[in-house]
Amino acid sequence: MTGFQLSSEERQQQREMMARLQAEMESAGGAIPFARFMELALYAPGLGYYVAGAAKFGVGGDFVTAPEISPLFGRALGNPCAQVLEEIGKGDLLEFGAGTGLMASQVLQRLEELERLPGRYFILEVSPELQRRQRETLEREVPHLLSRVEWLERLPRHFSGVMLANEVLDAMPVHRFRRGEGAVEEQWVAPSGEGLVVQWRPASPQVEAAVAVIEASVGTLVPGYVSEINLNLRPWLAAVSESLERGVLLLVDYGHPRAAYYHPQRHMGTLLCHFRHHAHDDPLLLPGLQDITAHVDFTAVAEGAEAAGLERLGYTTQARFLVGCGLDRLLAESDPERVPEHMALVQGVKRLISPTGMGEQFKVMALGRGVSGDRIGFSGP
Repeated sequence: MTGFQLSSEERQQQREMMARLQAEMESAGGAIPFARFMELALYAPGLGYYVAGAAKFGVGGDFVTAPEISPLFGRALGNPCAQVLEEIGKGDLLEFGAGTGLMASQVLQRLEELERLPGRYFILEVSPELQRRQRETLEREVPHLLSRVEWLERLPRHFSGVMLANEVLDAMPVHRFRRGEGAVEEQWVAPSGEGLVVQWRPASPQVEAAVAVIEASVGTLVPGYVSEINLNLRPWLAAVSESLERGVLLLVDYGHPRAAYYHPQRHMGTLLCHFRHHAHDDPLLLPGLQDITAHVDFTAVAEGAEAAGLERLGYTTQARFLVGCGLDRLLAESDPERVPEHMALVQGVKRLISPTGMGEQFKVMALGRGVSGDRIGFSGP
């Protein structure tokens, strides 16, 4: 990672981000919890990774998401969306963090084919730069449907329809903890010269209580075991539940059930960073310039949903979900005589459903209210 050459704009952003972090640490007494560091690194106004202007998605960015891998991802996703819109009679779609806008265009194209277009396609996006890119994508791909798209700064008060969250939960700030010989410790971040350094301190009551829940389920973790907890998950699900009057929330993300997440072999946690398509595990290296993610504890998602009054409607791997949504049929509609296009679709589908890659690593969970439990994508064997 040290071999990368930063542009003058990136170096300036780094200087400003470090000044922002050091000012916060100084005002907090010399250090801040890792969760606060991650929040600033990703979302600090004008400086955080997801709100600054650099390209993030696709070949020219830091990582590639499913809609960039294949247009069939969003088109397949359109089928369960159509099912919900048909069941409730009318409704809208809402996408959290729409990236480049490709998934929105793919879903809208499929819904138009199925004659199930939503009244509105809302995009909840915190980054003005990404809002601009999303609008450009939609103007290019589905200009005649752009009038249905509306950008929001907060959840609507009364929503009926489908909420989509593709790789959203993994970007929520997490607390990092370490099982000590006796007490649980929590990771903090402090300045060190011109850089940053990790400190371990006694865990907050909230982190200690969350670790107790984990250990009640998987057993006592060995001393030195390091991992993450997303304490923002329950408040987020509560806010979604308050907004969702009737419909479905579809979550697509890489993660595990709790027993697998906190498996003894995963003793250094799941935290991962991406910069220019290079993955590494040092979140302190390029704050503001690199993505920082953690896998999702889907057991915690299910528990949080239940506490918020949402029903769990389905949970499966991305491969099973996409096949259940008709991915193979959509691929079959491609013209094999158009060899480059067809082969690109075939290769994209392979990546989406690969048992050694995204197909098994990514999971899909459906949560809802006021709809039937028979959901497209979750009814297969």
